[in-house]
Amino acid sequence: MSCQIRKFFSWLLLIGAITIFALIGLGILDTPSASAAIRQLEEAPNQMVYQSRQSLKDQHGNTWQTIAFKRSRPDGNSSFELRLVGFPNLVAIDHAQPLTLTNSLGETLTAADTSSNIFKEGSQGNVGQYDLQPLLADLQAEIPLKISLPMLKGEAISLSVPPALVAEWQTVANY
Repeated sequence: MSCQIRKFFSWLLLIGAITIFALIGLGILDTPSASAAIRQLEEAPNQMVYQSRQSLKDQHGNTWQTIAFKRSRPDGNSSFELRLVGFPNLVAIDHAQPLTLTNSLGETLTAADTSSNIFKEGSQGNVGQYDLQPLLADLQAEIPLKISLPMLKGEAISLSVPPALVAEWQTVANY
């Protein structure tokens, strides 16, 4: 009797597994993919911008827009930068300080502030832009990052960057 019950449950398990695989194959039980949403814009003739836009929450639960972008110029030069945008009047970024990126292994990298390239008349307190080009070789898609964004007053803003987003940034940088 015990053997027949085991046999019945084995068959039931096998039929369940086959059903699940069939439903996944048909797209009925499709799991959400983490595909990159990379945008391509032509700013001027032969000048392209490739960008990744994502939202991240800081340690206070506030949302920040992250825009990693590569600008390819007609002369063959390119740049890769990260723009961080918080809510206006809520934060004041210290543009005299670099952005700090620390991976889960404790390795720390710094990125120079290039916010002055965005605005002709002074910088905005809630927008920071940083040069990631020199750091590309050190960013590993498998390792999450912690961004530390210096503020004029109070503690630095901390943003956790998942490995999938680091991989998306690398994809943008390789365009």
